[in-house]
Amino acid sequence: MAIFYDEIPEHVLEWLAKQHMFWVATAALNGHVNVSPKATVNCFHVAGKNKVWYEDLTGSGIETISHMREPGNGRITLLFHAFEGAPRILRMWGTGTVHEFGTPEYDQLIPPEKRRAGSRAAIVIDVHKVGTSCGYGIPQYQFLAYRSQLERWCDALEQFDRPSSDSDPNPRGIKSWWTKENTTSFDGLPGLQYAHQAPATPTNAFDRHAPRPKMVVGGDKTTSSSSSSGSAIGYGKLVGAFALGVGVTVAYVRLTALRA
Repeated sequence: MAIFYDEIPEHVLEWLAKQHMFWVATAALNGHVNVSPKATVNCFHVAGKNKVWYEDLTGSGIETISHMREPGNGRITLLFHAFEGAPRILRMWGTGTVHEFGTPEYDQLIPPEKRRAGSRAAIVIDVHKVGTSCGYGIPQYQFLAYRSQLERWCDALEQFDRPSSDSDPNPRGIKSWWTKENTTSFDGLPGLQYAHQAPATPTNAFDRHAPRPKMVVGGDKTTSSSSSSGSAIGYGKLVGAFALGVGVTVAYVRLTALRA
């Protein structure tokens, strides 16, 4: 059964802090609907009963920011749901405001010593409605680790922007990426307007020397190994059966030729 609130209820705050990811949904007034997953460590923050914000990292598109800035738009929905523990779905409906990298509002929310590699904006959301529901239809998953590839890649790009004193961004730096990929949406709406031209030098708290998380492909090692062994055995049986069939066919042809 769904329950709706006019503000973020206190009893969900601890649960929200434990969630490893959430989804952001926005839409152009006359264009594409967009849904984006967000799963960065400590990127989501509750600032009040009706206000939240999250740190927006560099991506291949700029849909959310473009929709926030479209005149007459700004609509946004956040979706959280429990992968572990008791089932629950939580949605927040609101309107968003964009504070880009290099602006005073951004710096107030995200100081350089806490900034994630590739951080391009802070998205502040005025929440006007919150809804919770059972979540019984959501499967259970076990959290393994956050991926570090995105921040590692962004940190590499940002390093090209740091030593340069030129007014033009380094063509291999992150500001050039923002200029090329993040200034216009799918529907031609304006995206970033300031970050790619900001005089501020992008610095971040990413530790390139920290151990990389171990990624498991195709389940745990036991399952993967068992699956591989099973596949190998099955393939071996198939090859053996095929060879036997060929041998029987050759023998039959030879026997027929002798009788003739």
